[in-house]
Amino acid sequence: MTPLLILICLVLITIVVIQIGKVTELASSIRGEEDTQVEINRWSGILSLVFVVVFLIGCVYSAAYYKNYMLGYGPHDAASAHGSSIDFLFDVTLFFTGIVFVITHIALFWFAYKYQGKKDRQAEFISHNNKLEVIWTLVPAIVMTLLVISGLDAWNEIMPDVGDDEDYIEIEATGVQYNWLLRYPGPDNLLGTRNFKLITGVNPLGQDWTDPKNQDDLQPSEIVLPVNKKVRVRITSRDVLHSFFLPHFRVKMDAVPGIPTYFIFTPTKTTEEYRQSLSYYPEYQVPSDPDDPEGPQRWETFEYELACAELCGMGHFSMRRVVRIVSEAEYEAWLSQQNSYYLGNIRNGDEDPLKGKLLDVEITQHKKEFTSALNLALSAPDSVEKVVQLNYVQYETGAANLTSDSRYELDNLVEALKANSNMRIEIAGHTDNVGDAVNNMALSQSRANVVAEYLQKQGVDASRFTARGYGQTRPLVSNDTDENRAKNRRTEFRILSN
Repeated sequence: MTPLLILICLVLITIVVIQIGKVTELASSIRGEEDTQVEINRWSGILSLVFVVVFLIGCVYSAAYYKNYMLGYGPHDAASAHGSSIDFLFDVTLFFTGIVFVITHIALFWFAYKYQGKKDRQAEFISHNNKLEVIWTLVPAIVMTLLVISGLDAWNEIMPDVGDDEDYIEIEATGVQYNWLLRYPGPDNLLGTRNFKLITGVNPLGQDWTDPKNQDDLQPSEIVLPVNKKVRVRITSRDVLHSFFLPHFRVKMDAVPGIPTYFIFTPTKTTEEYRQSLSYYPEYQVPSDPDDPEGPQRWETFEYELACAELCGMGHFSMRRVVRIVSEAEYEAWLSQQNSYYLGNIRNGDEDPLKGKLLDVEITQHKKEFTSALNLALSAPDSVEKVVQLNYVQYETGAANLTSDSRYELDNLVEALKANSNMRIEIAGHTDNVGDAVNNMALSQSRANVVAEYLQKQGVDASRFTARGYGQTRPLVSNDTDENRAKNRRTEFRILSN
């Protein structure tokens, strides 16, 4: 019974609506609505013409007003070698599409005015017009063909991979929600292998630490690159789709999970040069912080940036990273201050598969530290400062027997003595204050003698060095903690003459 009542109600409502419509139509006729509609059509046509004029003038004015903020215009020329090709393609595309944009809007609103509804006017039926159809098919086809060919030519110029004999820098950017994980090669200039199965909290990229190429890789917090040097960027993603976007260098490439991509570009303007180009424009000669009128101006705080150009989630905005383009010397100085991620975060920890083994990368690093300390001592004006600690010369506990890995540090000393033929040194052994002072003195002398014997076996003339034990008499720090006592147990050499 209920469905029947519902059906009857729906039918009655429909009848009422129809009757209301008929009454409204009759009332409109009585009031002369047809004349009213004609007047409305006339004003709609006039206002359409006014709108299109104001609209197109507004488009031109806003483009002229904001051009100094837009990429490719004003001071924002491309800062990469390939960027001018992309800007040219954009300008050509904008030229043709701009013509179409203006013509179609004028036609749209002009037709709204010209063909407004009037009394006794009927639309003419036109089934087709061969001439018009040929024009609006052929012209866009020709223009699109030219644009596509130009685009392919630019693409082929921009996208070829680097050759084996080219001088370039390779870095890696991995997108994650919501961050970019950056990786640089170490002194070997090679990026190590990765395996997603190895990803952990302390190994966010899944690097395989048994691969020697990984052991000197860096993970900096910013992108720093030298000007006028080709750069190859490996691009990948650890979770969802991201996009590696360097707007000022006209670089944009998707970061796709499971499908590594790449982009190659050559920066042509340092950050400072780009800032200087902005400084000539009034738009950038204003305080960067409106609440601090005495603070730095907008051009002074400009930074290149890396952004994600995909909507990868709610925290998408936080993927912005600073990009600095500097001179070759500044780049090398910055690079020398970066530390191996493996050595600083993994080495000898629970996730280190090479715990306890001396690695080639450590040998290289130890030699670098030795060379730096030696140069500092050689240039020191005070004889007290002409001391170099042999940090990686070690002995068996309580004995004077060298560990096998000590030879690498001693070989550094041998090499230094052979390179500086006039250098004479004193090899000094030291201990902490644990145990008998007489025994400590004897132990330190024995350890200094062992080092002296090694130098002599390696061909260094015995007249160029002496060995002396100081026991516990010359501590570097107080012997009040295990850490301090370890510092006092040391072997070092003093430069007597050079």
